[in-house]
Amino acid sequence: MKDTINFDALTAQLMTLADQIKVLLQQPTFWAQFVLIAVVFLVARWLMAPLFHRFMDWLTERTARVPSFGRVWLALDQNRITVMWLVLQWLAIKLSAHFGLPHTVLVTVASLLTAWVLIHLASTLIENAGVARFVAVVAWTVAALNIFGWLDEAMAILDSWAVTIGQLRVSPLTVVKVGVSLWLALWLANGISKVVERRMAKAQSTSATTRVLVSKLTRIGLVTLAILAALSAVGIDLTALAIFSGALGVGLGFGLQKIFSNLVSGFILLMDRSIKPGDVISLGPTYGWINHLGLRYTSVITRDGIEHLIPNEELIIQRVENWSFSDNLVRLRIPIGISYKSDVRLAMKLCLESALQVARVQKNPEPRVNVTGFGDSSVNLELRVWINDAQQGRGSVISDVFLEIWDAFHANDIEIPFPQRDLHLKSLMGEGDISALRETLGARDS
Repeated sequence: MKDTINFDALTAQLMTLADQIKVLLQQPTFWAQFVLIAVVFLVARWLMAPLFHRFMDWLTERTARVPSFGRVWLALDQNRITVMWLVLQWLAIKLSAHFGLPHTVLVTVASLLTAWVLIHLASTLIENAGVARFVAVVAWTVAALNIFGWLDEAMAILDSWAVTIGQLRVSPLTVVKVGVSLWLALWLANGISKVVERRMAKAQSTSATTRVLVSKLTRIGLVTLAILAALSAVGIDLTALAIFSGALGVGLGFGLQKIFSNLVSGFILLMDRSIKPGDVISLGPTYGWINHLGLRYTSVITRDGIEHLIPNEELIIQRVENWSFSDNLVRLRIPIGISYKSDVRLAMKLCLESALQVARVQKNPEPRVNVTGFGDSSVNLELRVWINDAQQGRGSVISDVFLEIWDAFHANDIEIPFPQRDLHLKSLMGEGDISALRETLGARDS
């Protein structure tokens, strides 16, 4: 059977639509909406946009150290007229609905403006081109559904495709709402935590460990609050997640016990203040200063420029040498040997004078030199000096002290001996062999 097009019915529908449009155009309230749209635009352009621009400048200055916030403020400021127009347009829609006035044209314009703002923000803030295009398609789709009055029906259809797990009801609409809410809440929590960290970093009157602890607790608290707020905002009953979260917590506790051990160790280190950023520590073969103290690991930079990420648990269970725990003073022991023919007291005096020539050596406590023993080839001395900047390394200051001592010893005829050994030939050769060797050497010399 061949399908045919009913042109009479199609013509009748078009005529009906034309009559509806004609009636609509003859209504004064239809044109009044265009007048209201024009008034709203003028107010947004000449009054609200300049105020919004100054407000964005103020926000940018206050959050200059948070790049994620700065990009959003810049994008909003670049579209300040459209943003203000959109805000006032939705306000006009609410007022019209409250007083029972027609607002169909207002909704159409507001939907188009909303899609435009979302698309521009997505193209500015989202680096991935595919994700930005997806956001643009979704924005135009929602705007079109809202213009034709199909948005509520589309949302109802998405919400009807639901799956119930225990007391938890999950639908595509719920997933979309949760995703958007979580993204916004986590973005806001992350930005606020960065602002708090910057503020705490400037609080020099507070100890370094306290600043780190407050920053970490603030971040954890804000992220937790953001997740709970996002789930509650979309209507998810948090009590329905209690059993699931308990089981998940037990599983994570067994499977990720090392990670949680490091997290707990991080809190302990921050609270007992045994180590803090800037401290010079030695842990096994690793010697360096703490660059960053995190909840899971501690960053230690050695003098070679290598950054070691040490799990916090090792700093709890192993023996750690903290060179700057109570204060920054560190004593260095420098061994020195002089010849038995040299003046020991003069050599000790020269060692002290040479040490004080090095800028990093502290004058209080003053350097000290002791005789530690009589060796096989030298009189053994030990020079002890103090420094207060161990994070700058020990090798350089010891090298500078040795160079000053070298110059002083050469200027005052203090001999630095080399190892000497006596060889007893009598125990290996007889008297006749020794006499023959002497004659041979004497004849060669003559």
